Amino acid sequence: MPFVEETYDIIVVGAGHAGCEAALAAARLGFETIMFTVSVDSIALMPCNPNIGGSSKGHLVRELDALGGEMGKNIDKTFIQSKMLNESKGPAVHSLRAQADKQDYTASMRQVLENTEHLTIRQAEVTELLTELLTEPMELDAEFLSEPAKLPSESTKLSSELAEPSSESAGSGKSKLRRVTGVKTISGAVYRGKAVVLATGVYLRAHCVYGDVVQPTGPNGLQAANHLTDSLRENGIELFRFKTGTPARVDRRSIDFSKMEEQRGDQRIVPFSFSTDPESIQKEQVSCWLTYTNEKTHEIIRANLDRSPLFSGAIEGTGPRYCPSIEDKVVKFPEKERHQVFVEPEGLYTNEMYLGGMSSSLPEDVQFAMYRTVPGLEHVKIVRNAYAIEYDCINPRQLDASLEFKRIKGLFSGGQFNGSSGYEEAAVQGFIAGVNAARKLQGKEAVILDRSQAYIGVLIDDLVTKENHEPYRMMTSRAEYRLLLRQDNADLRLRKIGYEIGLVSEEQYRYVLWKEEAIDTEIWRLERATVGAGEAVQGFLAAHQSTLLKSGITLAELIKRPELDYWTLKELDPNRPKLPLDVQEQVNINLKYDGYIRRQKQQVAQFKKLEGRKLPADLDYSTVKSLRQEAVQKLNLYKPLNIGQASRISGVSPADISVLTVFLEHYKSRKQQNQGETV
Repeated sequence: MPFVEETYDIIVVGAGHAGCEAALAAARLGFETIMFTVSVDSIALMPCNPNIGGSSKGHLVRELDALGGEMGKNIDKTFIQSKMLNESKGPAVHSLRAQADKQDYTASMRQVLENTEHLTIRQAEVTELLTELLTEPMELDAEFLSEPAKLPSESTKLSSELAEPSSESAGSGKSKLRRVTGVKTISGAVYRGKAVVLATGVYLRAHCVYGDVVQPTGPNGLQAANHLTDSLRENGIELFRFKTGTPARVDRRSIDFSKMEEQRGDQRIVPFSFSTDPESIQKEQVSCWLTYTNEKTHEIIRANLDRSPLFSGAIEGTGPRYCPSIEDKVVKFPEKERHQVFVEPEGLYTNEMYLGGMSSSLPEDVQFAMYRTVPGLEHVKIVRNAYAIEYDCINPRQLDASLEFKRIKGLFSGGQFNGSSGYEEAAVQGFIAGVNAARKLQGKEAVILDRSQAYIGVLIDDLVTKENHEPYRMMTSRAEYRLLLRQDNADLRLRKIGYEIGLVSEEQYRYVLWKEEAIDTEIWRLERATVGAGEAVQGFLAAHQSTLLKSGITLAELIKRPELDYWTLKELDPNRPKLPLDVQEQVNINLKYDGYIRRQKQQVAQFKKLEGRKLPADLDYSTVKSLRQEAVQKLNLYKPLNIGQASRISGVSPADISVLTVFLEHYKSRKQQNQGETV
């Protein structure tokens, strides 16, 4: 039978936040790219919360923007409220969060995609991954030789596809890698490609569940992708079953806002994108609202737990620990008398309101009963029921830090399909996967950000080196060097990398170079500009409740005082140059937190030493004497790139790292000796 067959450079499967960033990155780098989606109406869909950013997530969006991604630019065009979170705390945890008009966000991103050169959008369900065997043999990893030992800390069963050797390699001691060659759709059409990025989100064998209602659909009733899972398993890919959830959407006209606390946006709006002119986005904002559950709400939930699929066993998937359903909260925190409920608009042109904090999979009648116990929601009308959604995703330990599959060359993966949660986490992974797919075709080294460079580096490193048995969520506490990885300096950290990739313009790159120089110059000036203990200075200090001077002091030292800052000292600094606000901000932070920053840079230097100690990719750790058995199993399972990455693997102790360090020194010596003998 005749069928459609087309050829592209890069194929992206999925058009959510990961798929969009992957496709845009690949196409903008000049590669002919096709992006598949089960529905073009689901492009950049926001099926759950109507916002971008938030604690730690705002860092990810600004880092993505600094590298040349699109999410920050898109939310700047479509937000309806913007707020900087955690302003009462230090700058390391300041995070931008914006309410989106969901329809505008999707439409705006779709417009960008549809008008990007080298990018084709195709509505079709991908049902099969096409691969071929590579001719070069490779030593088998431990998990391919025999059934892996079940360790006490492993609560999730490893798939039989990974545990059992394939017939073509059984008994040979060798394994042939596979290479991706394209995909096939449900119609039988074949699309050939040199690289494929999987960004299927929550659509693989998706089921939406509330009460005893189980619908075989993706989010918002969209078509699920029901066939690709079998093909992935046939290619030896290990899959998990995860779940997430969403709260009800309700009619604004049925809400009594007088019983709620109004939550306004910031007076001065800060953009997500470094290329957005701040003056262009200062506009009137909508309000959000805060209310709370109460004991009556909790009584209704407890009385109906036997009807919750979450507790009855009807839901198999593991849910996110840090974004639990309301029934989860009531069960796990029985001492809490109330839980926050954020009432947020879904957009400017709809009356739908999102009830943040009350996701649920309880039956429809229970939902009506519990929501109507909440102040302001006594007469609420539900537009869309809350539901849980189960879906297939991969065990991310099968990926390198480049997000390429270790065993299938040219196959990359990003987003919730990697076992993470959240739009922002998905977008940055999609971007890195798309960039590295393109760089593989360019013959360049993969872009791998480490934990000292970006939250993106922390996120990906955690995914590929740690056991993840629940959807992963980014948090500021996960970043060891968060004082250096602030959201305000993402451009200084990452613009150069974006420029080297080819996704940041010459103009943007030159501005960052100028900005760095301007910051250093101004700090140098302030460290040498002094003020004496004259009457005017003493009066200024007294007015700001700051300790009076006994002798002269530099302006830099005054900025370090908690009650003073760069802007406050303007009247003592007549020679101050006129500088952009973003430069002033960096000068203030770098001086005020100078001691802490220096200390963290020293920690990073130690970290870099460990990261620089590369481990052989083909090393069989069972040959390394004195390693504990658990460490051997885990190291053979994850195949870390370096000593630093090995140290972060669960089950590998500091003693094991010492053994590896000694082994590596002997290994290098033997290698050099062998090379000398060859010469």
